[in-house]
Amino acid sequence: MISAFKVLKEQLNSFYLMMRLSMYELKIKNNNNYLGMLWEILNPAIQISVYWIVFGMGMRSNKGVDGVPFLQWLVAGIVIWFFISPAILQGSKSIYTRIKIISKMNFPLSVIPSYVIFSILYPNAILLAIIAVIFQFTEKGKISIYYLQLPYYMLAAVALVFSLSLITSTLSTIVRDVQMFVQSIMRMLFYVTPILWDPFSDTAKLPHFLKLIVQANPFTYIVEGFRDSLLSREWFFGDKIEYTLYFWGLVLVLFLIGSTLHVKLRNRFVDYL
Repeated sequence: MISAFKVLKEQLNSFYLMMRLSMYELKIKNNNNYLGMLWEILNPAIQISVYWIVFGMGMRSNKGVDGVPFLQWLVAGIVIWFFISPAILQGSKSIYTRIKIISKMNFPLSVIPSYVIFSILYPNAILLAIIAVIFQFTEKGKISIYYLQLPYYMLAAVALVFSLSLITSTLSTIVRDVQMFVQSIMRMLFYVTPILWDPFSDTAKLPHFLKLIVQANPFTYIVEGFRDSLLSREWFFGDKIEYTLYFWGLVLVLFLIGSTLHVKLRNRFVDYL
């Protein structure tokens, strides 16, 4: 618990530095591209197009989900995955790939995963805003009071990703194979998370225990939460209150584990680097 408070204090005390580093990270990332930041929108658009053609038009014959066109249902859920997946992958290798920063600058090492995560969050927020505007020209996605949940679910995504990154960045600094393991797990989770398919529909033929496994996946809570917000379905504190408590309980456990590992081992990071 002491380690958790210590990491939280470091985030608050270094918030301004974290924001500056995240903007610098984003600038460096797109510095060599002619289209620059535009790729942060083009890449998701290309991926969505492919998934729509293969899974929507091909496998589902463009059938909707619960009365929502498949493309719109897909976009409402996948938009946050474009933050979650790269943030976890980049966060897990954020410490050992930044040897020069660690050796030349004096700041808490727990800030490194944070500013990497925020550098990925900014483009995703822009992408979300663009999608919200496009949804105003559809029947099911018009702006409503449910949109007020979007900041909450964004915060939930950041909290989960940061907690996981504390664990994976610490372990991958010590054992490089952890990074490969994280990559494999994230590929699997993309299909276990209900992004391209709906395991909770009446037509889904999954056994009950498999549905429970999908629901236990914390990313399911976030993806479905974004759909709840963008498609005006339900509140996180209504019928989902038990699911919400489960999610935050899991995030708390992951954060306690991550902060304990990080604080205990970070003085030895340079030895492994």
